[in-house]
Amino acid sequence: MEKTYSVVFYSKELVDPVKKMKDFLRSKIDWYNSCNSEAHITICEFTIDDSKIDSIKQKLIKIADTFTPSQVHLDHFGFYEHAGAFYIAANEESKSNLIPIMKKIHEILKPLKLKKSEDPHLSIGRRLTSENLKIASELFTTIDLVFLCDSIVLREFNPAVKQFFVTDTFPFGNNPQPEFVQASLF
Repeated sequence: MEKTYSVVFYSKELVDPVKKMKDFLRSKIDWYNSCNSEAHITICEFTIDDSKIDSIKQKLIKIADTFTPSQVHLDHFGFYEHAGAFYIAANEESKSNLIPIMKKIHEILKPLKLKKSEDPHLSIGRRLTSENLKIASELFTTIDLVFLCDSIVLREFNPAVKQFFVTDTFPFGNNPQPEFVQASLF
């Protein structure tokens, strides 16, 4: 049976403060996409037969072992007007730490048909109307959240409740693998 999964950066420290923001926005504009989703930064999403998920988990264990933990600083808001997404953005230093991790995960999962995120951000709302984007931008003007990014998380989509739930956590091992260099004998 095919199931949908996502690979994300996730920290329990962010769940409550972001939930309060989402609930506050919901009190102003009613229900909206992702209002019930727990705080996370999406790396990618894919659908796969559940009999093949163990091989994906093995790849994620191996790649996570090569990553080094780092502080992530979420310090401003932004929006993607075309997608109606309002989000919390990482500062430039945090982006420069997260983007290479995201790209390496995209690369090892390349054989799958991925929906990739290229820009690390934490969504507050998705598919918001222009009016609701404006309301969100007026409600939320300053933010300062910090968390230790020391793992990636695999989440499985539960179609009954239309939410993703954490199934596995892959800790960073701080064991960078040496790059293979092709050498000539002569």
